[in-house]
Amino acid sequence: MEKTTAYIVNWLNTYCEQNKMNGFVVGISGGIDSALTSTLCALTKKPVLCLNMPILQHKAEYDRANEHIEWLSSKYENVSFVETDLTPVFKQIQETLPNTIQDPLSMANTRARLRMLTLYAYAGNKKMLVAGTGNKVEDFGIGFFTKHGDGAVDISPIADLLKSEVYACAKQLGVCDSILKAAPTDGLWDKEGTDEDQIGTSYDELEWAMKYIESGKQNAVTERQKTVLDIYTRFNTSNKHKMTPIPICKIPLELKYA
Repeated sequence: MEKTTAYIVNWLNTYCEQNKMNGFVVGISGGIDSALTSTLCALTKKPVLCLNMPILQHKAEYDRANEHIEWLSSKYENVSFVETDLTPVFKQIQETLPNTIQDPLSMANTRARLRMLTLYAYAGNKKMLVAGTGNKVEDFGIGFFTKHGDGAVDISPIADLLKSEVYACAKQLGVCDSILKAAPTDGLWDKEGTDEDQIGTSYDELEWAMKYIESGKQNAVTERQKTVLDIYTRFNTSNKHKMTPIPICKIPLELKYA
């Protein structure tokens, strides 16, 4: 994967320079995607600001995020970090919003959007780009991200990498074993759980489904594969609004000036 990571680093550098920006801001979750993204940004040698933004965070996730930040900042002089505890702000939102709209999914998405606001506050102040951490399966397969939350970014350096490729790149770059071995989780829920718990299938199976559908094959599948295809299709269909441009009502000229 060495050529892949080198290509992404060059792409990041080129985009940053063309747009006359100073560097990159990355939210660090303690997961594999943000670990790889921040490492790739660090390799550009441009300033990189890593943010740990806990919101009622589970200790294991918080500790992994800090472990990665410590590793990255010790390895690359261009990396700095800030911890911004958003728990008090989130609790204030909980107190302000009516209980009738505080279902678990809505509040999980609120956490992601609160982090987005924070990332852009730092990015705007320092004239940096917010680097997205979504991979191909999440961003273009099942839409497993928060609209206007972790989906609101300036650039997406790993969005053409499958999850297995993310792991391969991260391993090649020396990302911490604790992150490489941790089960993927979005860290947005009060109750501990993994992405697989939420989705109902693994990323390896989702990759298979994505490739199967894209190939246009009609080969016979096992019962498990049929279940995985159904899960993939359900997520892809219900989250299509996240993965396509925001619709614009194009008004005919004759109506505008009628």
